[in-house]
Amino acid sequence: MAEWHQKTHDDYRRKGLANRMGFGKRPALLVVDFINGFTDPSTPLGGDFTDEIAATKRLLDAFRSDGLPVIYTTIAYEPDLRDAGMWVKKVPSLAILTKGSRMVEVDDRIRPAYAERVIEKKFASAFFGTDLDAHLKGQSVDTVVMAGCTTSGCIRSSAIDAIQSGYFSIVVRDAVGDRAPGPHEANLFDIDAKYGDVLPSSEVLETLQSLSAAGGPEADARADFRRWWDAQAESASDG
Repeated sequence: MAEWHQKTHDDYRRKGLANRMGFGKRPALLVVDFINGFTDPSTPLGGDFTDEIAATKRLLDAFRSDGLPVIYTTIAYEPDLRDAGMWVKKVPSLAILTKGSRMVEVDDRIRPAYAERVIEKKFASAFFGTDLDAHLKGQSVDTVVMAGCTTSGCIRSSAIDAIQSGYFSIVVRDAVGDRAPGPHEANLFDIDAKYGDVLPSSEVLETLQSLSAAGGPEADARADFRRWWDAQAESASDG
């Protein structure tokens, strides 16, 4: 931890910031905007998120194994950008995110499994102008675990809206990324101080194991159902 990080963290703690909120009983994994427009370094919006995608893959495996909800987001606009609002004026490069194009598709390395939702959004937060909150509440989710990009934009705004919507807000440090280290680190620090717990994937995976063990027969039944469901989907696609 950089010297300013430690000094500021200590000062925040004395003033009652940077507390731990922890997990609830039913987490969901929210994969924010790991779409080709952001994960292809050759695009105007892109960066190299190889390591972050690998960490996200480990999270996906764990959530799916436990039968827990997984939701993705993408950003997609009409060709004339009439639905892009003022954001495209601030960030003209968003114009590459055209509906139906490869740019708005989830990166193949972590593509959604059968029946996993991809929520289309227009702005930074995964909650703003979408039905994400209703979708989560419909599945009795109380904890939102976030992976994706970018840390300073869509992750930060989604973490703020998650806590404002009454969820335990968890950002997975090694599963989120940005185009530059400065904004990435500064925003992780600020999220951890005020809007959610920033945790390594190893700690998140350990917590999932504990929650699964505590779930008993109900958790086993959910996992069995999910394995059956995935098998049916695979069989259907082979046919």
